Amino acid sequence: MTTPSKCDVPNGGVDTADDFIETPKLVKVEAETRPDFEELKKIEKCRREILLRAELPFWRIIMFWSGTCLKEIATDSLVWVTIAIYVGIRIFANLIDYVPESVQMLSKTNIGILGGFLSFFLVLFVNQTNGRFLEMYGFSKACSGRIQDIAGLAKTQLPPEVGEKLVRHFNAAHIAGYVGLNAIGMGSPYSKTFFFDHYNAESALLTPGELKVLGHHDMDNSGLCMKELVTWCQMDVAQARKDGHIDSYQEKYMHDKILAFRAAMDGMYDYTDQPPHFFYIHFLVLLSALYLPLFAIDTAFAGGWGAEKAVGLDILQGIIVFLQCIFVVGLRSLGTKMIDPYGDDLEDLSVINYVEGTLEICRTIMGAKQADKGASGVTTGLL
Repeated sequence: MTTPSKCDVPNGGVDTADDFIETPKLVKVEAETRPDFEELKKIEKCRREILLRAELPFWRIIMFWSGTCLKEIATDSLVWVTIAIYVGIRIFANLIDYVPESVQMLSKTNIGILGGFLSFFLVLFVNQTNGRFLEMYGFSKACSGRIQDIAGLAKTQLPPEVGEKLVRHFNAAHIAGYVGLNAIGMGSPYSKTFFFDHYNAESALLTPGELKVLGHHDMDNSGLCMKELVTWCQMDVAQARKDGHIDSYQEKYMHDKILAFRAAMDGMYDYTDQPPHFFYIHFLVLLSALYLPLFAIDTAFAGGWGAEKAVGLDILQGIIVFLQCIFVVGLRSLGTKMIDPYGDDLEDLSVINYVEGTLEICRTIMGAKQADKGASGVTTGLL
């Protein structure tokens, strides 16, 4: 997760990026230890490009390095230990002219049964983590959706200054929520200094006075700032009803949207706080560490001895061992990567895209204007 990576989209495609990305180690201390905004944007750019690869032809897909299982397999010591065991046994087999007694003994074993059980548990693990990943993606999009709902209601039902204040607070809560994820789970690359402050300066979400009121919260290591900002949104709505801008029904509808946002954000925090059990992950790692060397031994001894030796068969069996490593290590790595979708991996969720997309939509909604009532227009044929 913390190794340098390059978004290696082939030349000639519509999605090209040549920037190297140094993915920093996440540390739950000072915000400055996490990536600055420029680094986050580079990671985000590669994430968006990787999403476009899914529909490419197979010959282009297989040429990629970043965002694939190849990098994980190439750096996993278990893969090389397994291949070394196979190669060592086959070299020994080609140096002798007799058949060792152990060959007959090993022919009675059935490693395939263990492989079947391991495959079942690995596929189950990937299915569970993929479900988590999609749920958390849904929470992120739900947060964006509820903010857009409030922006539409604020534009049409509240005075401009009141509606803009409510939308500002809501967008600030959205961004602060992602920063607060650093307090739990595996941490977050999004910091107050390099993430929240950037968007606050760009979109004027909170005034200096409002920031001072929130100063008692440690946004980098707590979700309480997000909670208070959500409460501010509820207070804005309540005040709008007291001032006569909306009735009690409209107030309740807005409160429901705000609380739905908080529930979605809480869902992100809940999943991040409780990853899959370490017991289960250790169980899979232990099975993999035992199974792959045993599979290499079994395959190497079945490759022929004495007069039955053949270099072609050795190469073919070696490819089979390597493919088994890809299957076991690849599935395990895939499941592990999906545990934390709000990290700094290229496969993680595009948080910057969600935040900037929501801000842009809110600006569009709040700035929307219809033509004058007396202005003539072209009919559309819809009525």
